[in-house]
Amino acid sequence: MKLRLHNYWRSSASHRVRIALGLKQLAYEYVVVDIIAPGGGQQKTAEYRAKNPMQQVPTLEVIEDGGAVHFLQQSLPIIEFLDESFPGPQLLPVDPYPRARARALAEIVNSGIQPLQNLSVTKRVKQLGGDDAQWARDFIRPGLEAFSALVAETAGRFCVGDEPTIADCCLVPQIHSARRFGASLDGLDRIVRIADECDALPAFANALPARQPDARAA
Repeated sequence: MKLRLHNYWRSSASHRVRIALGLKQLAYEYVVVDIIAPGGGQQKTAEYRAKNPMQQVPTLEVIEDGGAVHFLQQSLPIIEFLDESFPGPQLLPVDPYPRARARALAEIVNSGIQPLQNLSVTKRVKQLGGDDAQWARDFIRPGLEAFSALVAETAGRFCVGDEPTIADCCLVPQIHSARRFGASLDGLDRIVRIADECDALPAFANALPARQPDARAA
């Protein structure tokens, strides 16, 4: 089986999947989708829209040994597919309660924070005369406070116990986005510590935006 990840270096959703691929120690081909290219971004092309009708990144292309090709969209289902399809560390805990908590933490980021700081949203806020960075900060800080409150019940070395899970795959890119938008992390020491510890691991370090082949000065 061959994997191709269609993604963008600074997309936090792409970042999550790169982390998961690293944790599972899976080789993959990195395919650049420049979402800020002239003309609205490469995700707007007919070719890419056929792979991902939402015109978003990432998309995981899975090429089976027999030649069948599948395109998987949305970061969390992609991560769950990787967890269910390949050996290696479990990104979703086996026990039902911690498994549900890991998913809930991931969804706080995936549903409650990231869509509101997404490029298409912040561009529209600017078009309407708003402060896009302040807009993002107003959602990032409360979301991370909620994340921190839930993590207090399950944290070990990582968000849910002592092994990285889907929750850590989501937390780390969100902490990086918080810093990029200038959101306050004061008082969120536990999740900042977890994110920093994650970034010291090869799977997380290799997934950092600045280390991707399409990274550019920002």
